[in-house]
Amino acid sequence: MATATQEETLGFQTEVKQLLHLMIHSLYSNREIFLRELISNAADACDKLRYEALDNDALYEDDSELRVEIEVDAEANSVTLRDTGIGMNRDEVIKNLGTIARSGTAEFLQQLSGEQQKDAKLIGQFGVGFYSGFIVADEVIVRTRRAGESSEAGVEWRSKGEGEFTIAEIERPVRGTEIVLHLKDDAKEFADDFRLKSLIRKYSDHIDVPVRMSKVESAKDDDGNPIEGSDVTTWETVNEATALWVRPKSDLSDDDYKAFYKHVAHDFSDPLTWSHNKVEGKLEYTSLLYVPGRAPFDLYERDGARGVKLYVQRVFIMDDAEQFLPLYLRFIKGVVDTKDLSLNVSRELLQQDPQVEKMKSALTKRSLDMLKKLAKDDAAYQTFWNTFGSVLKEGPAEDYANRDKIAGLLRFATTHTDSTTQDQSLAAYVERMQEGQQKIYYIVADSFNAAKNSPHLEIFRKKGIEVLLLSDRIDEWLMSHLTEFDSKAFVDVAKGELDLGEIEGEEEKKAQEETAKAKQDLLKRVKEALGEEVQEVKVTHRLTDSPACVVLPENEMGFQMRRIMEAAGQPLPEVKPILELNPEHALVGRLEGAEGEAFGDLARILLDQAIIAEGGHLDDPAAYVKRLNALLTA
Repeated sequence: MATATQEETLGFQTEVKQLLHLMIHSLYSNREIFLRELISNAADACDKLRYEALDNDALYEDDSELRVEIEVDAEANSVTLRDTGIGMNRDEVIKNLGTIARSGTAEFLQQLSGEQQKDAKLIGQFGVGFYSGFIVADEVIVRTRRAGESSEAGVEWRSKGEGEFTIAEIERPVRGTEIVLHLKDDAKEFADDFRLKSLIRKYSDHIDVPVRMSKVESAKDDDGNPIEGSDVTTWETVNEATALWVRPKSDLSDDDYKAFYKHVAHDFSDPLTWSHNKVEGKLEYTSLLYVPGRAPFDLYERDGARGVKLYVQRVFIMDDAEQFLPLYLRFIKGVVDTKDLSLNVSRELLQQDPQVEKMKSALTKRSLDMLKKLAKDDAAYQTFWNTFGSVLKEGPAEDYANRDKIAGLLRFATTHTDSTTQDQSLAAYVERMQEGQQKIYYIVADSFNAAKNSPHLEIFRKKGIEVLLLSDRIDEWLMSHLTEFDSKAFVDVAKGELDLGEIEGEEEKKAQEETAKAKQDLLKRVKEALGEEVQEVKVTHRLTDSPACVVLPENEMGFQMRRIMEAAGQPLPEVKPILELNPEHALVGRLEGAEGEAFGDLARILLDQAIIAEGGHLDDPAAYVKRLNALLTA
C-alpha cells in the first residue's frame, strides 16, 4: 500500500465538480444505471487490452482470460467491480478520473438548470461513465495497474466526490482495474447479489466478455449440513457473454437491441430504430446501426467524436470510427464488425483503404433506408426530424450520389399548413401541386414569421400555390445544392424573374406586359432618384397588397446567407437589389403624381420598406424615419 509520502491530494477539474453535484442530485431516481456504466467501462478496458495485445502478447501476463468480476459485501455495505483489462498508470488515472477532456463540456454544463427531470435527460446525453458510481456511493476507491508494467506501478485513487481526490502508489500484482463502492445508507439495496444479477441481465447481458459474480459454497456432510471452514468461492457467469451483433436476429428481442444501444451509445433513452445486417460476398461484415431518440450535446460540433465502434473478427479496434459514415449521418451509432480489414488497421489506413470506401457507401445507403422505413411512422419520424433534421440537411452538399434519397427524407414548413412545424415532405408537396405547375417554390428568411409574411408570397396565396417556408440557418446553403426533386426544379420566389408557367394564362401575361410598358416613365424616374442603390426598377406581378419588394438576381447569394456571412466577418461583393413596384397600390399611385424632392423621398421610403420586409437592415434608419414622418404629416 502507499506510504504517506507517496500520497497526493488533487482537486477535481471545475467541470467535474459541477457534473458530480448535478448528477448525484438529478439522477437519484435512475440510480441503478451506475452498474451498467461501470460494466461498460470495464468491458471497454478488456477490448482495449485485446487490441493492444495483438502487437504484444506479453500484456496478458499469463492470464489471457478477459472478464469482469463483481463481489458484494453486505456487512460492509460495499460493491467491488474488477476487470482484467488494460488498466491505467498514474497519469491516465488523473486524466480519466479527475478531468473531463471533451469539447463542449463547459457549454453543456451551462445548459443544466438544477431541475432534476430536465437535467437527468441532459446528463444522459453527455454520458456519465465512471462518475455514476457517486450516485450510490459516498466514497469510491479505484485500484489499478496498466498491463505490462511492474507490480510496483499500481495506483490507488480515492474520493468522496466532493471536490478533491487522493492518489497514491501501491503494490498491485495483477493488471486491470478494481473499483470499490462504499454505498450510501439509502443505497443498501445494491449490496445484494440477487439485485445486482437482475441489473446485469437487464443492462449488460450483451457484453461480450463474461460478467461474473462471486458465490460462496460449502462442503456438506452426509446430512446435507455445511461443514465449517470448508467455504470455497466460485464464480458464476451472469450475462450471455456473446457479442450481440453476431447472434441471429431471430434470437434477439427488441429489449436486447435497446439494451445494447444504451451500452454502445452511453445513452439513457431508447433508440428510435435500428438496422441489423450481415453482408457476405466480396465484402464480409456485420453492421448494427441505431438512430438515437435524442441528440448528443455536441451534435453540432462537426469536429467532435463520432462514428461507429469498429471490430475486426470480433476484436475491438477503435471507438468513433468516423470513416464508415458521412458527416451528415454523424448521429448514427452502432457497431461494424468485418473480416476484410487487418487487425492492425489504424485511422490513417482506414482513410486510404478502398474496402472501407465500399463499406461506407453501403452503410450510408443502409442508414438512409433505415430512415425511409422510420418515415412510415409519422410521429416517430417527426421526433427524429425535430432532433436531427438540421444535420440531415447537410447531406445534399456532402453526398451527391444519395442526393435524391436525402431529398425524400427532408421535411419543411409550408404555406399549406402555415405551421412552424417542419412536417411536410417534398413528395407530399408534389402531390398537391396546381394543375400546370412545373416548379417547387420556396422562400428563405431569418425566421418563420418573416418567411410566412413575406410580400413575395402574395401572388402565391392569391393563386393557391404552395411555397416552402425556410428559416433554418442552413436552408439557403441546402437549396444551393438541391436543384430538383421528382424532375421539378426548385425556384426561390425572391430571386430573378417570376415565371408561374401555365398557371398564368396568356391574357394575364399580356396584361402584365402592357402595364410594364405603360409605367416605363415612372420606372425611369424612380431609377434616377435611387441611382446606384438599385440595379433596376421594374413593375411586379408578385404583389397584391404591398407597394414594393426587392428581388435579387437569380444566381446571387440570398439575403439570409449574406447576413450570416457578414456576421462571420466574411468579405462579400456588393450586390444591388432589383426594386419591383406594384402599380395597383395607392402609394405607387401617389409616387407617380409626386415631383422633385417629395418624389425622391417617397421612392426611398418604398425601397427602405421593401428591405425591412425582407429582414434587412437600413444603412441610415434615422433618415428613413425622417422621410416617413414627413410623408405621414404631409
